Amino acid sequence: MAPRRKKIYEGKAKILYEGTEPGTLIQYFKDDATAFNAQKKATIEGKGVLNNRLSEFFMSGLTNIGVPNHFIRRINMREQLIRQVEIIPLEVIVRNFAAGSIAKRLGLEEGTPLPRPIVEYSFKNDELGDPMVSEEYIIAFGWASQQDLDDIVSLALRVNDFLSGVFFGVGIKLIDFKIEIGRIWDGDFMRLVVADEISPDSCRLWDVKTAQKLDKDVFRRDLGSLTDAYTEVARRLGLMPANTATITKPTLIN
Repeated sequence: MAPRRKKIYEGKAKILYEGTEPGTLIQYFKDDATAFNAQKKATIEGKGVLNNRLSEFFMSGLTNIGVPNHFIRRINMREQLIRQVEIIPLEVIVRNFAAGSIAKRLGLEEGTPLPRPIVEYSFKNDELGDPMVSEEYIIAFGWASQQDLDDIVSLALRVNDFLSGVFFGVGIKLIDFKIEIGRIWDGDFMRLVVADEISPDSCRLWDVKTAQKLDKDVFRRDLGSLTDAYTEVARRLGLMPANTATITKPTLIN
């Protein structure tokens, strides 16, 4: 019988367990889907498998272009080994086109191109609804320094360039996305890395030609099968057999 693992943290979509090596964690991807700060919930079979593979694909791609992140390796269909980081309590949001809250706030039609990529922040707190915060708040409350914020913006825009190119190459428009940033300490030296996950859970993805939504908005707005949408993203990226049809249990290419 396998030894019981020590659970470190459980969130809405993932569980973190104590890692197999010092300074590491095991990140387990659940099939749970939530929206509107967990007011809407469901279990979507296969979602965790897809997000684990997709996040591996994107994090590995970032590593290849020199963008530091927490990913070490995928362990199995639902788990990956990651570096343990000190998470900065912010969601870093990059917007290329108007959608969701910015469209409502500014009265913009969804899909309107923004003048340039816009980086904004929300304070990670489900009970408060992850409120949007300014750089002034972030510095005043000590969540991050001005130097940290400069580095975070630089990281976020590099991630945006990479993701936008990868998605556009397979006929998908990157509307917006959110990432989390963590601190890794090496003695007195601290560096910032991309953490959490990159998947259709954390991105808005539209088909370039039809504007069909291929992200969690499918679940938020009851637009069809979330598994089918995520499967289509994985298929276009070459992570699934080219002839994959609608399926319940995803078959991924290693």
